[in-house]
Amino acid sequence: MARKAEKNQTEKADVSAETDVGVLSSFIGYAMKRAYMTIHGDFLASFEHLGLRSGTFSALSIIVDNPDISQSQLARALAIERSGVVLIVDHLEGRELIGRHRVPGDRRAYALRATLAGCCLRDEAVEAIRKHEARVLSSLERRGTGDLARPARAGDVRAISWSFRQEYYLLKLLIGRT
Repeated sequence: MARKAEKNQTEKADVSAETDVGVLSSFIGYAMKRAYMTIHGDFLASFEHLGLRSGTFSALSIIVDNPDISQSQLARALAIERSGVVLIVDHLEGRELIGRHRVPGDRRAYALRATLAGCCLRDEAVEAIRKHEARVLSSLERRGTGDLARPARAGDVRAISWSFRQEYYLLKLLIGRT
């Protein structure tokens, strides 16, 4: 399944290379979005074999790191509606990656805790994501643009935005080629 995602990303990159995007290429926001899509495609493919999506991975990771977190706290941490959390929690519970437990003194609330299988799967996904990030960063470093990682990790958009047009064109080379 990961190969299918890689193939689709490669095909999208090939089509994009053939098409003149015109004035769009002059917009920093467009370049940042394209760079994000390039990296995110590889990110998703890196742990697709584990049966996780980015949202379920994020929820599982927060639950592992915060035993007995409530569904409301999880919704706030993920910045999504509580109804969306219920679907994610149902999915994770159905796979026996987490358990829901009653909160003493509050019949309406549930505490979420990862199972051993959930902890192991999260750790495996973290390792896959670290390999993904290493691929991306090593590709940037080989091209002499590895300094992008420092301001990006700090969230300093101004420090990195000037180079995103160039970085996008370098990053799109990563699809299916690393």
